[in-house]
Amino acid sequence: MAPWSGLWGGKAGGDAYRGTPVVVKMENPNWSISEISSPEDDDEDILATGGRRKGGRSKNAKQIRWVLLLKAHRAAGCLASLASAAVSLGGAARRRVAAGRTDAEAGVVAATGESPVVRSRFYAFIKAFLVVSLLLLAVEVGAYLNGWDLGDSALALPVIGLESLYASWLRFRAAYVAPGIQFLTDACVVLFLIQSADRLIQCLGCFYIHLKRIKPKPKSPALPDAEDPDAGYYPMVLVQIPMCNEKEVYQQSIAAVCNLDWPKSNFLVQVLDDSDDPLTQTLIREEVAKWQQQGARIVYRHRVLRDGYKAGNLKSAMSCSYVKDYEFVAIFDADFQPNPDFLKRTVPHFKDNDELGLVQARWSFVNRDENLLTRLQYINLCFHFEVEQQVNGVFLNFFGFNGTAGVWRIKALEDSGGWMERTTVEDMDIAVRAHLHGWKFIFLNDVECQCELPESYEAYRKQQHRWHSGPMQLFRLCLPDIIKCKIAFWKKANLIFLFFLLRKLILPFYSFTLFCIILPMTMFVPEAELPDWVVCYIPALMSLLNILPSPKSFPFIIPYLLFENTMSVTKFNAMISGLFQLGSAYEWVVTKKSGRSSEGDLISLAPPKELRHQKTGSAPNLDTVAKEQLASKDAKKKHNRIYKKELALSMLLLTAAARSLLSKQGIHFYFLLFQGISFLLVGLDLIGEQVE
Repeated sequence: MAPWSGLWGGKAGGDAYRGTPVVVKMENPNWSISEISSPEDDDEDILATGGRRKGGRSKNAKQIRWVLLLKAHRAAGCLASLASAAVSLGGAARRRVAAGRTDAEAGVVAATGESPVVRSRFYAFIKAFLVVSLLLLAVEVGAYLNGWDLGDSALALPVIGLESLYASWLRFRAAYVAPGIQFLTDACVVLFLIQSADRLIQCLGCFYIHLKRIKPKPKSPALPDAEDPDAGYYPMVLVQIPMCNEKEVYQQSIAAVCNLDWPKSNFLVQVLDDSDDPLTQTLIREEVAKWQQQGARIVYRHRVLRDGYKAGNLKSAMSCSYVKDYEFVAIFDADFQPNPDFLKRTVPHFKDNDELGLVQARWSFVNRDENLLTRLQYINLCFHFEVEQQVNGVFLNFFGFNGTAGVWRIKALEDSGGWMERTTVEDMDIAVRAHLHGWKFIFLNDVECQCELPESYEAYRKQQHRWHSGPMQLFRLCLPDIIKCKIAFWKKANLIFLFFLLRKLILPFYSFTLFCIILPMTMFVPEAELPDWVVCYIPALMSLLNILPSPKSFPFIIPYLLFENTMSVTKFNAMISGLFQLGSAYEWVVTKKSGRSSEGDLISLAPPKELRHQKTGSAPNLDTVAKEQLASKDAKKKHNRIYKKELALSMLLLTAAARSLLSKQGIHFYFLLFQGISFLLVGLDLIGEQVE
């Protein structure tokens, strides 16, 4: 082949500089190739001799050069984005440390529902463990630098000085420390495998439901037009909206409930306001009055004595004399917005099904993509509804009531003893007692009710503390009743061993103990071994199963795994507080709402336009409400805080990661490193809402 000539290797003369035209499409911040072509591709024939295309080598070489060039630009764009994110993260961490606000400040401990005594002891234990780990790391680094590689044969030989002390420590560690740690490790691995098997069985049950297309169906035919109540099944329904100091969301929830597609004469709305803020009380009362003027059957109730939190509020509302005229009660928390057809899709399941006590709908979320924290919560709750609730509803006719977006038969509530204020999980309490009295439940996976997710780590932490402390309180109270109850043995076993022990106690216990305590200990006591498949493969498989109900969240599988282990600290602390009734285990903290519904949502839920302009009564003024919500947010000073337990654990895990380098344990090192970074980000409150 002739040598190249010209700038691009073209032919001399008229064809000089005739090369391979390249059409490139550039997209900021990344560049990608749209087309690389040559006009010779269509009209250039293979030479009669040699069987080669003219200019083939030069064209391929130039194409490769352009591809490499554009990939280099793309890599540079990615590196720039990562550098910018790292700078922003570093700036936020620096501001957090400079502010110096921690979770130990006055008022914060009480607001989290945690006992100050338990909190201080737990933190002291973590600090002591961290100090011991740092000392052991210093010893191991010193031994490594001095070349004290003492194998089993070397330990039997006489040594002197510091090396003798180190050899004595190794013998003591192998004889007395390692067996205890290994026993605890094996016990946690067994619990881990049992819980993983339970998770796998639930996923297989969900797969079977989808494969067979199993779906609860009402025994009665579809309802006719709601304009003619006598033509169909439209029983009397009481709708309750319990709320407490939630002026960010009261308007949208009241509007959604008042727009339910049900004969107006057959349902009544109770707004159960437990607010202690006079301004909030006034706003909610005025909102109720506006809807009353539009013809909605809605009443406002406010308790002077706020005993029993939400359970006490619901119990007080059920004592009204007019409740006896109603057959069913639908409950919606203040941030929930049911669709207009909610009652028409849930209430028909009760017809001709006298054993049915509860119909539970699924939650959907308006702010699931707000930040990383809401995305990770969305994964958890998708699995809860898609797998746990649906499988238990189909195969067991029992599951924990979610406290909202459900319809109860009032007779079932009364038969089970009504609402009780004895725990912070009144929804689970009434569900367990109803199950013991023989009532059945139905979960509707295709009926959704819109709500909010906590956007700040502080709010999410408080919520999780209550959700994991309450079940342990309830277990202590319900265990004698479960044992004495005259239900099938397998139902008792399901309640005690699966519903309470395995999913409410063992899960937070082994998650914290195995990955935050035992794994770092095995780095400093290598005689006790934790297999790679426990550290990496099984957790990855479980995370994959958890993320299957929300496949679009697959890119967050690794952050989800790390975050779940990070939250095990809060869940373990709450579980211990509830189980042993320590400190403020019975404290109720209302989860903060942000009112994420858009103005368009409020307009669509408002009364007709001709009614909104009447002087005698109008729908809420959206501009006024927006200003009120803005003023309320400005009035509440939000701060990002430093969480000391999480920070201490991050230092512990990073110390163990450094120790693992000396043992050349690859998988353990990477897991400890990334888990330590996860604890560090959470400890600096960098995962949720960031307040400037």
